[in-house]
Amino acid sequence: MIPAALHLAHARILQPLANTITLDASTTYQKIIGFGASEAFSHAHQFQNLSEPIRKQVLDILFNTTTGAGLTILRNIITTGGIEPTSPGSATKMPTYTWDGSDNGQVWLSKTVQDDYGVKTIYANAWSAPAFMKTNNNVNNGGYLCGVSGETCSSGNWVQAYADYLTQYVKDYNSSGVAISHVGFLNEADASFSYDSMRSDGAQAAEVITALRKTLDDAGFASVLINCCDFEGWSLSQTVLQGVKSAGAIDKLGGLTSHGYLGAPGAPFSFSTLPVWQTEWADLNSAWTTSFSSGGSASGLTWAQHIQSGVTTSNLSAFLYWIGAEPAVSSSSAMLVQWTSTSVTPSKRLWAFAHFGRFVRPGAVRIKSSAAGGLGVSAFKNTDDTLSLQVINSGSGKVDFTVSGFGSVAQVQPVLTDDTNAFVFGDKITVSGGSFSASISGKAMMSFIPG
Repeated sequence: MIPAALHLAHARILQPLANTITLDASTTYQKIIGFGASEAFSHAHQFQNLSEPIRKQVLDILFNTTTGAGLTILRNIITTGGIEPTSPGSATKMPTYTWDGSDNGQVWLSKTVQDDYGVKTIYANAWSAPAFMKTNNNVNNGGYLCGVSGETCSSGNWVQAYADYLTQYVKDYNSSGVAISHVGFLNEADASFSYDSMRSDGAQAAEVITALRKTLDDAGFASVLINCCDFEGWSLSQTVLQGVKSAGAIDKLGGLTSHGYLGAPGAPFSFSTLPVWQTEWADLNSAWTTSFSSGGSASGLTWAQHIQSGVTTSNLSAFLYWIGAEPAVSSSSAMLVQWTSTSVTPSKRLWAFAHFGRFVRPGAVRIKSSAAGGLGVSAFKNTDDTLSLQVINSGSGKVDFTVSGFGSVAQVQPVLTDDTNAFVFGDKITVSGGSFSASISGKAMMSFIPG
């Protein structure tokens, strides 16, 4: 059954309305890399061990471009000590690397999404250097990399050894048929945690970036880009990245990264034109919910707004949730999808991601859009020149609107997500001279794509 809201959209063909959304495809902004999530901390291994058909259902709901969210980025954790479990004795001695070909299930997941779903952006991110490379001789509880400015260790300067270690990880994945596209060496380095963590400021990060860029290049991995610095919030990331620039290493990066926990993405970074990623954010405290409008900070509507604001206000090129899928034993909303041995349950957060992941593909560019009526809007031109428009109504009442500038297509198709609908395709709408009229109900999100 087609939802009433979509029937209304179909019925208002070309009727002039007071609220207008105007698109201008000749004015473009940032290029989109994609939308994604992680399966770090053994979740990939749990995922791999699922029995069929549940495993395929989870893969599809996350990555399929026809039935799922169409995610295009996978963020892996570089497991501390996984490939170099023991110290060679000093920073200048040759290490003994190991490789099990699994990396706790992340090789399987990476290869599967790469080969079967066309995911080309695999971001390998280290939370910490191995314990023996750090000032506190511990994977956990912060500490610094031995040898960066202001931090010395009796075992020597481990900056180059850490660059070698990260490059070896890229080599090992490559030998297993997985092309890592981006590598990072810090995660929330503004704080110390009881789990894998390591501290750094901008000048110290710049020293690692310089060594890592040269090491990757010398090993034949010039195409592998370095991301930095994945601090906990927007202003924290801005500060450390300005430090990286002051130290002369910003041009050696491929992406500027931040999390959203201690500050949502804000005004665009003004000190670099590099792509900006929001690489980790989630509701870690609210109970699991599949609601679109209720559930507070865990609702689908909240995350639709976060993504749309990120790409339109902060010029984000990539937006990642923390965990893609987890077993249903977890009671939090830190993931987009939950599974049991017999079922797969997507949240409405997953479908909020789908409005972008399915219709804003890698290489798309954001185009100029403006709106009235209190609506949130974003619009993009894909590499095949087709447009997509996302409209969010956070109010409680229905809003009628007219769209202009949608191009030369004859029809558009609306796609609706709200409390009772999850990514439902509606009746096609006739377009005349790039314009059409539609309606959106309260607490809802609609995308419009060529019909």
